[in-house]
Amino acid sequence: MKSFDIVVALDQRNGVGLNGALPWSLSPDMQYFKQITTRTEDPSKINAVIMGRKTWESIPEKFRPLSRRMNVVLTRNKDFVLPEEVLRAESLEAAFQELSKQDLSKKVEKVFVIGGASVYGQALETEACQTIYLTRILSDFKCDTFFPQFENNFKEVESSDLEQHGDLTYCFTVFQNKTLF
Repeated sequence: MKSFDIVVALDQRNGVGLNGALPWSLSPDMQYFKQITTRTEDPSKINAVIMGRKTWESIPEKFRPLSRRMNVVLTRNKDFVLPEEVLRAESLEAAFQELSKQDLSKKVEKVFVIGGASVYGQALETEACQTIYLTRILSDFKCDTFFPQFENNFKEVESSDLEQHGDLTYCFTVFQNKTLF
């Protein structure tokens, strides 16, 4: 399996969602997410974002598929309709098999897992997960979906100063898999 990174925003209790949506509105986080997932070293390449079906459905329709990225949606429902340019895979492993095919492997520079909770859980179980780009929101929100515990296997390597947007305080933090040290 090719190495990949995770991009996630969490509240203080590792909450990531409520009723299939983000429980907060934080435009600097959206900008950070876009910057991380679209930036490539080779301008002729793009990055891939892998997400579960519910995460796909939580993205406002006008923003789907996420531009300037290869979108991969995980679903076992063969009847689930996706735009032609969006890849479908039944599992995280199947997504990586698709992305490693000759034509796609030449186009894709980096791979990011962007949710939801069960996909994050699968991703964290593999050593191929190298970096977590985490936006920590210093508030508690009502959430029904949570990011798995990860601190035992990852080490914080970078953190921004605390920032404020409206009534939300947050910071951007980067964790790396301890196997890299």
